[in-house]
Amino acid sequence: MKTPPSKTIVFITGAFITHLCWDNWIPHFESQGYKVIVPQWPNKTDDAEAMRNAHPNPAVASTRLAALTDYFAGIVSQQQEKPILIGHSIGGLIVQLLVQRELAALGVAIHSVPPQGLITFNLSFLKAGWGPLGFFTPVKVPFLMSFKQWQFAFTNGMSMEEQTQTYYKLATPESKLLVRDTITAAAKVDFGKAHAPLLFLAGAKDHTIPASLNYSNYKKYTEISSVTDYKLFESANHAVLVQACWKEKATYILNWIKRQ
Repeated sequence: MKTPPSKTIVFITGAFITHLCWDNWIPHFESQGYKVIVPQWPNKTDDAEAMRNAHPNPAVASTRLAALTDYFAGIVSQQQEKPILIGHSIGGLIVQLLVQRELAALGVAIHSVPPQGLITFNLSFLKAGWGPLGFFTPVKVPFLMSFKQWQFAFTNGMSMEEQTQTYYKLATPESKLLVRDTITAAAKVDFGKAHAPLLFLAGAKDHTIPASLNYSNYKKYTEISSVTDYKLFESANHAVLVQACWKEKATYILNWIKRQ
């Protein structure tokens, strides 16, 4: 029998949502014997409704990628064993950055925001990202998605009831500076460096991070002795963590972990 690479998992939440997006995932992984840690972001410790009511909050607007990556690096480094890191969206990018720092036993990037230098001119990507980037608007004011923007960027294809429930439970304001940092050196990855096994999950229905962009991200890794895997799910949108078919993705990740 193989020795598990780690029995500790750290979930890293993406932007525009609260850590409650992992509510179904936590017991699923705990039932398989894993210790699960789900850190809240700095300046995002209230529930989604409270954060929306406090909008615009200058503290949220001040969040930067380098500091956020260091924050999660600190949490990861405090664990008794090198953990498995699983992140969504910008959380997926942070997983890539922490894998690069050699802080992860394994890494899973779910619909990851791409590192510096990777971009697409896919129309849905440009439409979903224009508001969060906040060009020609004050950077001291966070960006809060409207429900209509949430429907397009996160929950396209879901029922109106699901879209409404997820918006009020999860949607939060976010820092424009953080989003802009993803195209700077704060998001730089050395794709030729040896790394811990890394899995990319992509969704064919994702408007925010198109599957083609995830595939380009995956293909950039060139170190031949390192495991880098990719899996496309046809039904997954950007709200993949809370879609009705979330368990299929979580189970795929668990099985991939066991194979390493």
